[in-house]
Amino acid sequence: MEFKVYQKEIELQSRGWRPTFHDISKEIIEIVQASGVKNGTVTIASHHTTCSVMVQECSHDLDKYDMEYLQHDILNIMRKLVPDYSEENEYMHPGPIHTQFGRFVNEPGDFTSLNTDGHLRSVFFGRSEAMTIKDGVLDGGEFAHVYFIDWDQVRARRRQVNVTVMGTTEDVEDRKFNNGEVINTLRKYTPEEKADDVHYTLQLQR
Repeated sequence: MEFKVYQKEIELQSRGWRPTFHDISKEIIEIVQASGVKNGTVTIASHHTTCSVMVQECSHDLDKYDMEYLQHDILNIMRKLVPDYSEENEYMHPGPIHTQFGRFVNEPGDFTSLNTDGHLRSVFFGRSEAMTIKDGVLDGGEFAHVYFIDWDQVRARRRQVNVTVMGTTEDVEDRKFNNGEVINTLRKYTPEEKADDVHYTLQLQR
């Protein structure tokens, strides 16, 4: 059985001034198809520490910022968890040494280090997602889309998504576990736990 690894990089342009949600579903599907992998996995990972990858449903409706309603809901929740960096020294980061390092690597200004909110949101949200490939098709269920989220809103920036497809170019055996029998994970009570309690059946004794 041949095992194959196929990698591609997707370049994106974030707008700044507000977190950017990029729908990269079409590109991921094209990469999976071009890889030649029939059965395996694809990992979609951010190259950046202020960005995340999310697999979620497309909610279709757009607000005035061209954000899907579900994306806006996610942003609202993240703002409650990690408030926007709107005032200098609102967070401990960046300190003076980090700010000086930004100048050393030719950042355009000290303001570019005021993106602590983006770093923290990326920590909570995660920087990568892995999805299954079945019979040459990305398995996202009926409604899944792949989104790259740039939480950094201090400036417009070029961003990169790293995509790695791994798997076999051949067919696999039957995937059904235990012949497809539905597993019942609900609690199973013992006869003692199901026994009658007189406190609950007093009305039956009248």
